[in-house]
Amino acid sequence: MTGSTAVIHAAGAVRGASRRDFDHINVRGTANVLAAVAAQPTPPRLLLLSSLAAREPGLSWYAASKRAGEELLAARPDLDWLILRPPAVYGPGDREMLPVFRAMARGIATVPGDATARTSLIHVTDLVSAIIACLESGATRHQTLTLCDGKANGYDWREMADLAAATWGRKVRLWQVPRWLLDCVAWVNLRRAGLTGHSPMLTPPKLRELRHRDWVVDNMDITRAAGWRPEITLREGLEQLRKAEL
Repeated sequence: MTGSTAVIHAAGAVRGASRRDFDHINVRGTANVLAAVAAQPTPPRLLLLSSLAAREPGLSWYAASKRAGEELLAARPDLDWLILRPPAVYGPGDREMLPVFRAMARGIATVPGDATARTSLIHVTDLVSAIIACLESGATRHQTLTLCDGKANGYDWREMADLAAATWGRKVRLWQVPRWLLDCVAWVNLRRAGLTGHSPMLTPPKLRELRHRDWVVDNMDITRAAGWRPEITLREGLEQLRKAEL
């Protein structure tokens, strides 16, 4: 497939106060891109950069909108498409995980749920290389693929904190935020959004995502289909962040 044209669609709504807010970008936006691709004399490959959240559509508006966007592609077997579901992405330009790691660099890991919950991670550089590998492989056609940094069974909060401690040379303490406090903040955000039109990040549905105990994936399918393997471990990625902030 090398040399063929391709379209990469990364639907980008991550904030919202209702399911409609997320559907506007993640579903309607995907439908518009899909229609534009289908209208071409020779339709290009379409790679939808989805999210691991789509695996659990019942958790949040965001997760449901991501799954709905994927289902639009699944309904078009006549087109050449593939779907990537990355886990939490970190690295240059990151706005979600970077505050977490910055807090760890100051000595505290803010835990929104169970400290033993596990999640996979991937550095943005590895994500980009995976996108390229998938577009160049014909075996990825009509596949929904997950990917991660290769750490078996992902990380719990203690493991991430220990790696951060080794990187920044200081002890990192876990602070499990009281459930009632986060619940109050999330509900206040939702109520205020209804009055101001603000699109909050932390809402009750988003909390269900953050408290989910299993966001772990492996690379078995993507390696078999595209030959891709990650290169950047979390320890190496954190060291890059440390040097970038010096």
